[in-house]
Amino acid sequence: MYPGIWAQKTPTKAAAINARTGEVLDYATLDANSLRIANWLADHGLAPGDHVALFLENHLKFFEIAWAAFRSGLYLTCINRYLTAEEAAYIIEDCGARAVFSSSARREVADDLPSLCGNVEHWLMVSGRDAPWLDLDAAVSNSPVRIRGGEPAGDSMLYSSGTTGRPKGIKRPLTGASIREGTRINAVLESLYGFSAGTRYLSPAPLYHAAPFAYCMGAQSLGGTVVMMEKFDPIEALRLIEGHRITHSQWVPTMFVRMLKL
Repeated sequence: MYPGIWAQKTPTKAAAINARTGEVLDYATLDANSLRIANWLADHGLAPGDHVALFLENHLKFFEIAWAAFRSGLYLTCINRYLTAEEAAYIIEDCGARAVFSSSARREVADDLPSLCGNVEHWLMVSGRDAPWLDLDAAVSNSPVRIRGGEPAGDSMLYSSGTTGRPKGIKRPLTGASIREGTRINAVLESLYGFSAGTRYLSPAPLYHAAPFAYCMGAQSLGGTVVMMEKFDPIEALRLIEGHRITHSQWVPTMFVRMLKL
């Protein structure tokens, strides 16, 4: 019910595929890299109930960071990648993030965040190393690939769109269960939609949104494969459904409208 199990059962199976590049993140790599990040965070003082924030485009590293938080009892706040530095900084400070993850692709905004977020202790960047940002892979390279304790389940703490004022964080109490029992959405995905290890899930939307994020994490928790689009395109979506033999996907009406207009 989580990547550690699937890393043992099907280590070379794709946990996620970048639809544009074809790059594959297999379960063995997802498990190992998420453990490295989780252990790095623990070694730097983060404990269950603490918060981390993720300001990242649709990238395979998204899953490694998310699972590191979820297997460490941490709250993860995914931030809209199109926000300004001031908007993103408000969420980072409001959620109490002790560590922030971003990428060189978001550098134009990310470089302004440290000066706006005085309470963040750790800044980690995918493919970047300009202070105070640490290169993520380099920083965690010497962290052990080992499980600590019972791996208490973390959760997402996502924010409203702020249509009536400042965005508001939705924080649910942690369950106290182990992440080995799966994510919150597992039972729904299994019972209502038939998700399983045979699922091939097409994710056409930004991963920082609640539903795409939850569905992707649930699909991986159950041992399926996520085909991740970097951005939505109706023709490309149809091609991917055919080429990857997609079994499940989650959409919004605008996407259907664009496909129906083809």
